[in-house]
Parts: sequence; structure tokens; C-alpha cells
Amino acid sequence: MAVLEKGSKKLLNAWAFYDWANSVYTLTIASSIFPIFYSALFISEIKTVVAFGFEFKSTALITFVTAFTFLVVALTSPLLSGIADYVGNKKNFLKFFCYVGSTGCIGLYWFSLDHIYLSILFYFMGLIGYWGSLVFYNSYLPDIAFPEQQDSISAKGFSLGYVGSVLLLVLNLAMVMSQDDGESKMQMMRYSFITVGIWWALFSKYSFYWLPKGTSTGHKVTKAVVFNGFKELLLVWKDLKQNLRLKRYLYAFFVFSMAVQTIMLVAVYFGEEEIAWGNDEAKTTGLIVSILVIQIVAVLGAFLTSKASSKFGNIKTLIFINGIWMALCFYAYFMETPLQFYIAASLVGFVMGGIQALARSTYSKFLPETEDTTSYFSFYDVAEKIGIVIGMIIFAFIDQITGSMRNGILFLFIFFLTGIILLCRVPKND
Repeated sequence: MAVLEKGSKKLLNAWAFYDWANSVYTLTIASSIFPIFYSALFISEIKTVVAFGFEFKSTALITFVTAFTFLVVALTSPLLSGIADYVGNKKNFLKFFCYVGSTGCIGLYWFSLDHIYLSILFYFMGLIGYWGSLVFYNSYLPDIAFPEQQDSISAKGFSLGYVGSVLLLVLNLAMVMSQDDGESKMQMMRYSFITVGIWWALFSKYSFYWLPKGTSTGHKVTKAVVFNGFKELLLVWKDLKQNLRLKRYLYAFFVFSMAVQTIMLVAVYFGEEEIAWGNDEAKTTGLIVSILVIQIVAVLGAFLTSKASSKFGNIKTLIFINGIWMALCFYAYFMETPLQFYIAASLVGFVMGGIQALARSTYSKFLPETEDTTSYFSFYDVAEKIGIVIGMIIFAFIDQITGSMRNGILFLFIFFLTGIILLCRVPKND
């Protein structure tokens, strides 16, 4: 196989195509069908489940498992990135997490409350496979694209992900809605988890074929190199002191990403509890339709954000998008009807697509000249995961003590405001 040159169209497209492969996880498993499936398992008014010797509220158990998984990713990604750098083959790590994640999705077919530990394991595998693979996927960006290409190819990756995930969700939705009774609908949801796993594993092979393997060192992994990743993160942290622009941008990213990811993780549960759908069937259909709306509009959002960043600059564009997120927090606090929820979904999709693609490419463009991109993106991903855990804990705490998810959403306004202030402090150059 011929090695493709950096910046070549085929190489860029091969990298972006991994978004097409793995984004079906975030839409079907994380955002739509699995949350609805999980909620439907609890037929009583008291939605509790016993696990690990405790009785959990149903949504609390999934929240705890999700938070724990993000902690695992945050702690292990530096170890893995250090090993990948030493061995010189990060593509193998990308493959490993991809296949772990796809296997976890397929395993969700057998998810049941009677076998809760095995079920949680499959859920854990899907989540850690997705987020673990992103550590190595994102680190490829400065390796395969020149700075002037990174905004557009990052946006293209997200756009491909949105399009692919919507196509599969439409198929899964047709499968579910083709059935008349609840038990048959649940069975179709189980089949949809299998389609996600197969889609993810199958389409990722195109990316794996063309992405560079890396510079193989021939070194064997020993105890001495296991903790290289943490040493590299410490070096990155020290380097940040010499790179004021990158350091201040990371502060801003940590804060606004915390809020964005928290909203995306709780959106379906918010829609379930706070919106007056009328009946369960309307709720199920409405939630899935709203997720579809988010994904479709996100394609346009990613495209327009890329164009805006080329004209106004990355930081100014990010400030504007954070301003829209602030307004959305206030709007969400007052919305009650399905129509209002659809309007919010449209706005969320627009700014979600833009902020995720631009945040990634902005970080990549601010990196110093280095071949050690994996360590820098490992630092980026660790910051993101720790932010997610903190955001989820704060949101859950406010929800618990006030009894309303609306208060948690409103509180996230502070994070977006802080993010804007921190973005304004990012210098134009070093």
C-alpha cells in the first residue's frame, strides 16, 4: 500500500470517514434509542434498580457508570498515548478501541435488569471504546492536514458523522415504528444496537487502510515506559507556560466544553421529564425526531461555522457560538411544549456542530511545532473528560437538591459566560 502524503485529499477523506463510522454510537446509543430503551425497562412508577449492593434510581445508575467510564478514559489515555508514542503505532490503539466499542454495542442486545452486571459491562465497553478511540483519532489531525486545512477537514469529519448517524437512525426508527406492540418495539431496539456495532466496525476499515501506521521503533513495552504518558502530560503542562495562547485557550475550552457535553448527555432525559408530550408513544417519537433534527441541523452548523472562522477568526466565532449557548440555557428553563423542544433542538444542533468541530481544529492550530501530537491531544482529551465528570456531578447535584433539571440547565449559563470571558483573554499570537 502506497503511503499518502500529508494534506492529500484521499488521506484527509480517509481520516474524516472515521467520523462516519463511529458517530452512530453517539446518536443511537448515547443520545436516542438506548436511553429510551433503558427507560422502558422500568415499567413501575418507582424506577429503581439494585446493583453493587445499593438501590439506585434508574437514571442515576447510568449516570454513575457514565461518569466512572469518563474517569477511566481520563486516567488511562495518558498511559496509552505514552505507550503508543514509544512503540510508534497509534493506529493499533485506534483499532483496539474501535473494536472494543463495536463489540460493546452488539452486546447491548442482551441488556437486561436480570443480568445487570453483564449489561453494565457492555455499556461500559461501548462508551470507553468510543471515547478511547477519539484520543488517537484526534491526534491524527495535525499529522494528516496542514494548518490551513484543519478547520475544513475537522468540520467535514463532523458533518460526515452527522449524515451517517442520521441515515442509520432513520433505518433504526423505521424498524422500531414498524411494530405495533411494546415488546416487538423493544426487540427492534435491540436489533438496532447490533446494527450500530456492525456499522462502526465495518466502515472504520476504510480509515484504517489509509491512515499512516506511524514510525515503528521496534521497542518493546516495559514497566519503565508504561507511565511515559503521564510524564509527557507533565511536559505538555510545562510547555503551556511558554505558550500563553494555547494555555488560555485550554482554560476556555475546559469550561465551555464542560457545559456543552453535559447538555448533550442529559438532553434526552430532560425531554422525558420536563416536556408535556401527552402519552408515551408521542414521547418516544418526539424524542427521536428531536435527535434527528439536532443531527441534520448540525451538518449546516459545522459548515457555516467553518466558513465564519475563515472570515472572522476562530476565537471570535467561538465567542459568538458560546453566546448562543447562553441564550439557549435561558430558553430551556422556560420551555414546556413539544414545539418549544423542537425549536431548542434545532438551535442546539446548529451550535453543537459548530462548537465541536471548531474547538478541535482551533486547538490543533495553536499547537507548537512538534511530532508528539498524541501527547498534546491526550492532554486535550483528559481535560475534556474531567470537565464532563465535573459538569455531570454539578448538574446532578443541582437536580437532586432542587428537584428540577431546569435549574441545572440554567446554572450552565455561568459556564458559557465564563468561557466567553476566558476566550476574550486568548492573545492573537504568542
